[in-house]
Amino acid sequence: MGWTSFDVVDKIRSLTGERKIGHAGTLDPFATGVLVVGIGRGSTKRLSEFTNAYKVYEATLRLGLATDTLDVEGKITEKKSVPQINESKVLAVFSQFMGTIKQVPPMYSAKKVNGQKLYELARKNITIEREAVTVKIKELLLLSLFD
Repeated sequence: MGWTSFDVVDKIRSLTGERKIGHAGTLDPFATGVLVVGIGRGSTKRLSEFTNAYKVYEATLRLGLATDTLDVEGKITEKKSVPQINESKVLAVFSQFMGTIKQVPPMYSAKKVNGQKLYELARKNITIEREAVTVKIKELLLLSLFD
């Protein structure tokens, strides 16, 4: 579809005339998922209930490549050969990310620091220090493994 989260909010504003509209999180441009939208003061005040809720993500990984944006849209910055892997090796890596961990947000993210989205700074080739945030990972599942 190519719409940003703001495009969705703007469209709802134009259809409803309501000014107080917000969303619970931002979807990456290439991602699919649910964008929770609150319309009206009562709903927008409750959006944090959704941003703090348990979420499920499903991803497809391509090993051996690194990009400047850490996603499929970036320019390839590094290529490495990938050793033979199997399910037990992948699950061993998964175990390192389980539970409550600290994670530094990447520069190409919608996280705001001092009122600016990190990806806006990154697009201007500006890198700033970011504090690690606490992330809780409840479960990681390997759905399939193929070459």
